[in-house]
Amino acid sequence: MIAVVSDAVNAVYVIAVIVFILGLKAMSSPETARRGIVYAGVAMLVAVVVTFFISGLSNFALIAIGVIVGGGAGFYWARVVKMTAMPQMVAVFNGMGGGAAGAIAAVELLASLTSGATTGLSVAGAVIGSTSIAGSVIAFLKLQGWMPSRPIVLPARQPVNLAVLVVGVGFGVYAVASTTAIFLLPFFVLLLLYGILLTLPIGGADMPVVISLFNALTGIAVALDGFALVSGPLGDAGYAMVIAGTLVGAAGSLLTVLMARAMNRSIGNVLFGAFGATEETGVAVAGQMKPIDAEDVAVMMSYANEVIIVPGYGMAVAQAQQKVKELADLLEAKGVPVKFAIHPVAGRMPGHMNVLLAEAGISYDKLFDRDEINNEFPNADVVLVIGANDVVNPAARRVGSPLQGMPILDVDRAKNVIVIKRGQGKGFAGIENELFYKDNCRMLYGDAQQAVGKLVQALKRS
Repeated sequence: MIAVVSDAVNAVYVIAVIVFILGLKAMSSPETARRGIVYAGVAMLVAVVVTFFISGLSNFALIAIGVIVGGGAGFYWARVVKMTAMPQMVAVFNGMGGGAAGAIAAVELLASLTSGATTGLSVAGAVIGSTSIAGSVIAFLKLQGWMPSRPIVLPARQPVNLAVLVVGVGFGVYAVASTTAIFLLPFFVLLLLYGILLTLPIGGADMPVVISLFNALTGIAVALDGFALVSGPLGDAGYAMVIAGTLVGAAGSLLTVLMARAMNRSIGNVLFGAFGATEETGVAVAGQMKPIDAEDVAVMMSYANEVIIVPGYGMAVAQAQQKVKELADLLEAKGVPVKFAIHPVAGRMPGHMNVLLAEAGISYDKLFDRDEINNEFPNADVVLVIGANDVVNPAARRVGSPLQGMPILDVDRAKNVIVIKRGQGKGFAGIENELFYKDNCRMLYGDAQQAVGKLVQALKRS
């Protein structure tokens, strides 16, 4: 009977994994992403439920309490979190996954030290999981604005970080070799410290890459813990963890590489480069920022052959997407074609802008990525930049700029550029934007929702 139940559990795990893969596949397109999330959620729910039928499982009450509390908290926060805070929520959930992997590794290490059957896989899972949760907490604090988003660079950070990692891992190895549990305490403390030290020098502009990387690391840690569990009494659960962790690790690794490529950065440069830690000096930006009022912008757009709108995080913060939709509808009613240019990291997470605009009812066929639309900017009469900064900074083409080589939207090559911005501050990366000083650029100052609202009213009057 036990063997039959075990086979049934494994069969359900296989089905859940297949559905999970189908969900990941569906998430690759904005049009099917919602369906993919539902698939993945159902697969995870089935995997959790069937785990209760594993032979040898105990403490059902505690497990049920954990599922109810964790699931309830996750459901609540997913319902109330604003789209602008989605990166922070992802960072927190990544951290929880890493923390769970580290906790499982800690339990396995304590059990194996008692029995004398230790495994290096648990040590590896503890290293990656502990680093992930500590780093994710710092990423959350920076994105939430509860600590400076700029890189915090400590003296001799590379040697110090390496020393903390080596000594921490050394404690773990010694604990395994000597079967002495007390050495696990400094092992975990130093690994948590390493995660903090690793993330502090990373600036806010690189946080999307870091979050994705920690997501991948969490998956890898879960897979390693699964391998460690396979040989134990709950081996069936171990197989599920191996498969799920491998899927998350692979998907997260691919996303990390793609995001780093979108910023023309290497993973090593993100982790160890302290991007934006020092500002560029000795380079004067020619020209001055030139303001414009909404009435003049409305006239320009009314007679344009094409208007390209470039949304950024400022639009998301102001919740201006509904007003932007109204603006686009008014222009199209006047016979002016409207397109949207989306940079991969415009919203601090891939797809962030796409989701916001889709929620407002803007068709996906009007959304174009950088490679699809960059050639159209020279022919556009008006480009409207709403709350975007670093992703449209032409300094990226200049040798010696901190942004050198970063792929940008070439909005400065349009005939007229209108930038909606609350003030004259720098972007998230802390770099002066040379676009704002160009002859073909005008600044429409104000909150994005209010500024676009003024444009809407001006267009209705024109």
